[in-house]
Amino acid sequence: MSEYTTTVGIEVHAELKTKSKMFCGCPNNPHAAAENSNVCPVCMAHPGTLPTVNQEAVALLLEIGTAIGGELADYSEFDRKNYFYPDIPKAYQISQYAYPFVSGGELGGVAITRIHLEEDTARSQHADDHSLVDFNRAGVPLMELVTEPVIHSAEAAGKFARELQLLLRTLGASDANMERGEMRVEANISVSATDTFGTKVEVKNLNSFKSVEQAIAFETKRQIELLESGGTVVQETRGWDENRGKTFSQRVKESADDYRYFPDPDIPKFQRSSLPDFSDEALRERMPETPTEKRERYAALGLAADQVETIIAVPERERFFAAAVQASKEDKAAVKTLSNYLTSDVLGLMETEELTFDDAASEPFAALAKMVGAGDITSRVAKDLLREVVFAGRDPHALADERGLLQQSSEADLLPIVQTIIAEQETAVAEYKAGKEASLQFLIGQGMKATKGSANPGVLAKLLKEQLDAA
Repeated sequence: MSEYTTTVGIEVHAELKTKSKMFCGCPNNPHAAAENSNVCPVCMAHPGTLPTVNQEAVALLLEIGTAIGGELADYSEFDRKNYFYPDIPKAYQISQYAYPFVSGGELGGVAITRIHLEEDTARSQHADDHSLVDFNRAGVPLMELVTEPVIHSAEAAGKFARELQLLLRTLGASDANMERGEMRVEANISVSATDTFGTKVEVKNLNSFKSVEQAIAFETKRQIELLESGGTVVQETRGWDENRGKTFSQRVKESADDYRYFPDPDIPKFQRSSLPDFSDEALRERMPETPTEKRERYAALGLAADQVETIIAVPERERFFAAAVQASKEDKAAVKTLSNYLTSDVLGLMETEELTFDDAASEPFAALAKMVGAGDITSRVAKDLLREVVFAGRDPHALADERGLLQQSSEADLLPIVQTIIAEQETAVAEYKAGKEASLQFLIGQGMKATKGSANPGVLAKLLKEQLDAA
């Protein structure tokens, strides 16, 4: 099997986060509680109705194209893609064929072929003896992104899909929740023992990153075993059975000719140069910082790569952290402390106590980190105060002062505590004098315990050594 090369091209559909649907004024809420509540004559394809292009959806798509360094079309048009399913009310889908909005670009080291806009289908629900169709999703703006066939492993495909989801969320273009169908992945997979591509098989509607990776791995193995046994790979569309962990045949793959594309006569052509809001300058001005730019900025502040990935993985988390970094005036020591606390203690509190970033206060969090850096409180005290500082917005200095937790560095104040510890911990003192250095750490710990973590551990260590050596 090692003689074969796997080649994968990815197609991703993602529902765009607009207020209304793609070609009508219905709310873009495919998950509405009541079925068929967000519908109108346009998205139900009643005779005589005319589509109107959603400008917000076009803007979002062009922003995605800008983020990946794609070529934005000046001229574009919508086409009719003809096929019949019960969840296609018009018996054709408004999509794009010859003139997509975005061509080329790159994301996560993967070359992009194109990105275009279309409308989503309705959702079918099947029972034992009947089927129902919910048209709330019909007409929702749908981005389709197609990569070049340059991916060569299941892991690389999964990594690309995760990076795309992160980009869409960071731009605010889509929530891209795969479990809700807001982002769907299709993989075109072929294997070959030569430099020529093998026969391509498409696996459709993969609804989790795990499914993407498992389906590609299974299909790679299936095709190789088929060729090794003297069989032939058929170009077809296959589904993924998650429970059985295998693909299954659905239909022979259609070609573009089967869809009988032609320009939609009801929708005006798109000329970007005549629309100032869609100029390169306007798009760049509206663009938020991309994940790649965030990685570069945080790396320059000295953060570890794994911490950066944890921080930027959730836009709300990154926005909170960015606000705290700004409040700290980008002090590198404070930023490092903020990163350490956020990726461990704060996230741990959120998980155990079901807290959210809606409750979190970034400025007190930054002030807490700066107090640690200034030596005003110890790290142990800071962690004890995190809950009230971050999620109740308490002033960390006032809170530490109120509880007597400001770091004690005065030798005069700490000397009586040190003398009491030496008097009470006879065994540890004897072990230290016998050469057991670890006993000193134990005695320092007792001092920290006695002061509720407020003592300066360096001063404690100095006083303990002086007193022990003098005894």
